[in-house]
Amino acid sequence: MKINILTIFPDMFAPLRQSMLGRAIDNGIIELSVTDIREYTRDKHNRVDDTPYGGGAGMVMQVQPILDAYRSSGYGGEFIYMSPRGEMLSGELAKELSEQPEITILCGHYEGVDQRVLDLLGAREVSIGDYVLTGGELPAMVLVDTVARFIEGVLAGEESVMDESVYSGLLEYPQYSKPREIEGAEVPEILLSGNHGEIDLWRWEQSLALTKERRPDMFEAYLKRPMKLSKREKAILDKYR
Repeated sequence: MKINILTIFPDMFAPLRQSMLGRAIDNGIIELSVTDIREYTRDKHNRVDDTPYGGGAGMVMQVQPILDAYRSSGYGGEFIYMSPRGEMLSGELAKELSEQPEITILCGHYEGVDQRVLDLLGAREVSIGDYVLTGGELPAMVLVDTVARFIEGVLAGEESVMDESVYSGLLEYPQYSKPREIEGAEVPEILLSGNHGEIDLWRWEQSLALTKERRPDMFEAYLKRPMKLSKREKAILDKYR
């Protein structure tokens, strides 16, 4: 998959070349291209923004540098603008984008970008939450990371993105590692039993309890799913209805 990014802060994307994403890039699974919009401005002072028509606070990124950066780079695919007014990023959206051969992400700054850029390029606006950040770079990295996990070959062979909490419909159960005891805190005995059927039931119940406590909306949605349950599983679920 080809992922293109338009930004005025290209150095911010160095972390994407680390860890799992870095390996995917090195292995040719993901082709990541980052273009500095500022290199395409025609302003003698190297500016890419100006005051908004109609007045108001802040500055607005101009059309010309963004269009020239996009067209000169030969970018294509779905054009995405990271924006707090966009559709909310979700697992479904990430999976949808991961199935495309190419996407281009525009990172805004200041008070945003000239609307004509979005109209001319048919931008799809995407948000990562109901809050405002100083720019679109961090949201773009979040989008790239979650999309990448759906691309075949990015995760290790034994991992599955659909096994993650959220995507399974429940929050993840607590995890433990060595040592068995530290400062009086011990690993739950069930996890040491070697009985994987009982361990799976315990983990599922933990997920149910956490989800009901912290994300009741997710819990109610989970209850509406069609499920084939054993008697024990049904008894456990009934405790939390």
